[in-house]
Amino acid sequence: MSEEYLVDHAAPTLAGLKTGSLFPCSYDAYDELKAEIGAVNRALAAKGLRLIPMRRDGKRALLYLYRPARLKEDLSAEDAAELLRAAGYPDLRQERCVTELMKRLRAYGDFPHEIGLFLSYPPEDVRGFIKHRGHNSKLDGCWKVYGDVERARKLFRAYKKCTDCYNRQKAMGVPLDRLAVAG
Repeated sequence: MSEEYLVDHAAPTLAGLKTGSLFPCSYDAYDELKAEIGAVNRALAAKGLRLIPMRRDGKRALLYLYRPARLKEDLSAEDAAELLRAAGYPDLRQERCVTELMKRLRAYGDFPHEIGLFLSYPPEDVRGFIKHRGHNSKLDGCWKVYGDVERARKLFRAYKKCTDCYNRQKAMGVPLDRLAVAG
């Protein structure tokens, strides 16, 4: 996994605009991927970021780059905690929620609907997606929007602009640890 690939799939998280990003990554040898993940974690730990493999299938892994401190805040919000309790999460501490999500991803293969809470999706949109089974959204973009459309449009534009900017900076040779914002 190249730094360019990470930037292309997780720039808004690196920039501090999002709590987390989830993306697939192909690999030849899992030991090499683990070493790459370790190198990324060493480079970004001081910025408050962590990269973990959520599951793997054959020669593909699903990686999660996130900000643990911010995820703790996101998941402790009452509306998010209510959704997690309703989804059957037994322990709402951030580390336990990530572990539970990982178990669910590995056991079921599909994405559990509450995953949006780990990716900075507004709880009202996660709730709307669950209620409407993914249909009848007001807007489709980075996620399906059931609540504040204008806020979502602004975020979608900000994520795109951020990704474009970070890709340009990476192409000019800016190292990953300098692209990441402390948070």
